[in-house]
Amino acid sequence: MAPPYARIVDDIKGRIADGRLRTGDRVPSTRQLARDWGVALATAAKALTVLAQEGVVVAEPRVGTLVARPRDGGAPARRPLLPENDLTRERIVRAAIEIADADGLPELTMRGVAGRLGAATMSLYRHVGGKDDLLMLMIDAVLREFPLPEEPPPGWRARLETSARLQWAAYRAHPWMAKVTSLTRPLPSPSLLRHTEWALAAIEDGRLDAAGKMHVHILLFSYVQGIAANLEFERQARAGTGLTGDEWMSGQEDTLRDIVASGAYPSFVKVVGEMAGGFDLDLDRLFEFGLKPLLDGLGPVIDAEVNVRE
Repeated sequence: MAPPYARIVDDIKGRIADGRLRTGDRVPSTRQLARDWGVALATAAKALTVLAQEGVVVAEPRVGTLVARPRDGGAPARRPLLPENDLTRERIVRAAIEIADADGLPELTMRGVAGRLGAATMSLYRHVGGKDDLLMLMIDAVLREFPLPEEPPPGWRARLETSARLQWAAYRAHPWMAKVTSLTRPLPSPSLLRHTEWALAAIEDGRLDAAGKMHVHILLFSYVQGIAANLEFERQARAGTGLTGDEWMSGQEDTLRDIVASGAYPSFVKVVGEMAGGFDLDLDRLFEFGLKPLLDGLGPVIDAEVNVRE
């Protein structure tokens, strides 16, 4: 059986041969190949190196690795530039989301977006102000895929739960989103502000002061984002190591045995023993497990202070 890097090489060549990848198209990045094939970054990098040595692909700085023109004495082909009239803000945002979905935020550059669209890099700035502006537009586009209902459900609890679940669905579909905005430096995204408005409107009647209302909103937002951040961490870890979470844990068995033998962590050892190795950290399950207690805990504060309009 061929080694993993050779199978990747054959797959890329096959895509070129049947027309799925054409001259000037961007081939999957090292990170994407590592994730798709479940291999280490070094293995994916070796596959791209072999393809480059054979003249199948060519690396374009700050754009990525492109399918090269067949060796006929000419220079490697670039994708023809997109006519300016065909370039729109929507197309730019969608291309940026596709890059972030496939390769993560570290791979997102204005030049990379331009390369994906077959456009001149400077032409993008006629439609977006720069990368920060692009990130805000990306957030807006993602959250529009999971819109808040036009008619809010009755009661503060149902309203907050609705917002939390829609945010979780957006993070689930686009894990990079959890690393774009922070509590201390939030993006002024209209779609994020709609969630803020939704949460504050749910608890606006009553005696909670302004800081208390804002704390309720921020606590709920940070709960969802905090768990969602691990979706992207896991994706990056798998791309970097080529190992699934279970495979990585299997490699920690010697360390865990040392922990058990040390006698320093009896409660931890007891719980692990009671699970008999059957614990599976499922982030969807963790989200569900924590959401109800969080809302239960907010109940005494909100119900004592707020009389929500039904």
